[in-house]
Amino acid sequence: MSSQRALEGVRVLDMTHVQSGPSCTQILAWLGADVIKLEAPTGDITRQQLRDLPDADSLYFTMLNCNKRSITLNLKSDRGKEIFTDLVKDADILVENFAPGAIDRMGFTWERLQLLNPRLIFASIKGFGPGRYENFKAYEVVAQAMGGAMSTTGFEDGPPTATGAQIGDSGTGIHLVAGILAALFQRTHTGKGQRVTVAMQEAVLNLTRVKLRDQQRLTHGPLREYPNEHFGDEVPRSGNASGGGQPGWALRCAPGGPNDYIYVIVQPPGWAPIAQLIGRPELAEDPDWATPAARLDKLDKMFALIEQWTEQHTKFEVMDKLNALNVPCGPIMSTRELIEDETLADLGAVVEVKHPQRGSFKTVGCPIKLSDSPVQVETSPGLGEHNSVIYGSLGIDTAELEELKAAGVI
Repeated sequence: MSSQRALEGVRVLDMTHVQSGPSCTQILAWLGADVIKLEAPTGDITRQQLRDLPDADSLYFTMLNCNKRSITLNLKSDRGKEIFTDLVKDADILVENFAPGAIDRMGFTWERLQLLNPRLIFASIKGFGPGRYENFKAYEVVAQAMGGAMSTTGFEDGPPTATGAQIGDSGTGIHLVAGILAALFQRTHTGKGQRVTVAMQEAVLNLTRVKLRDQQRLTHGPLREYPNEHFGDEVPRSGNASGGGQPGWALRCAPGGPNDYIYVIVQPPGWAPIAQLIGRPELAEDPDWATPAARLDKLDKMFALIEQWTEQHTKFEVMDKLNALNVPCGPIMSTRELIEDETLADLGAVVEVKHPQRGSFKTVGCPIKLSDSPVQVETSPGLGEHNSVIYGSLGIDTAELEELKAAGVI
């Protein structure tokens, strides 16, 4: 196994804040890049948001900034701009998710950045692409709203619904990772950096692609695999229907708590063993039930029959019994169950990280597995923790560091 990390030797100047940008740069850090988080002297706002302990960085911050180093810099000061110029010259990648035009107003347009460092990859997350929405601000659920996710999530008789998965913020972050890595690879051939931009609306739209598929299918008639009775000229909200070729639904389980459900998918080969399991073996041969076509107009009744059986067992008992029959299913796992799950801990999908103020906290591990570059999740940095090391490498001595701190430059 190689001791070198996949992105070792790559330096990232991380000017991101809140969630979308930090989720991107944290993955780069996990993959071995030297990610230098550049913060205003007051720090990333999420250090203080949603705090559960009074004198420690919030979990919001720690869980998005593992494996990074932190420096502070006031880019509104002349000396701050000079220091930033030196940092840019030494960076491979610059990542930001400021409001539209913010970097330009600081005096660092893409044209100027290219002159300072032709090999620089300048990566940005924006709410929207050029055009009508370009200067609008976006947040997680704004992106879900304008990317098609909310209009297609929820039940038919209910309002549009946001998903708990952060597809607007972290979903955009992972798209930006892909763009950065592509630009980094292309640079090995061209020697030149380039501009990489991902809009939150477009990232959500990409993740909602199958609903655009169904929008076009609607022109040929109702979507038969949806449980809805009425179809207009837009893809409806369809509750827990899979929306795919194989019908699925969330079914109640014992003892009946808010997350005591299991999601079950009924593939054609699965019907006979399911019918046997639930005590209705005759339905495997009954022409009104035996084929997918026969079941299609009564999926609600089919799942009601299965639910009569699942309600007598816990979701994990149902999972084991259905998997033994090769029936795809998955229990609805609560946040408590996920954070305590032994399998996820063994996989490194949920990890415990030591922290100087918090003692420890749990967070997600790196979901990207490389055989020659295992990831060790390390704690997030304190504000300006690496000022002396990083600024020292630029030739700024201890005395000047003290002067810069007194002047509010760092």
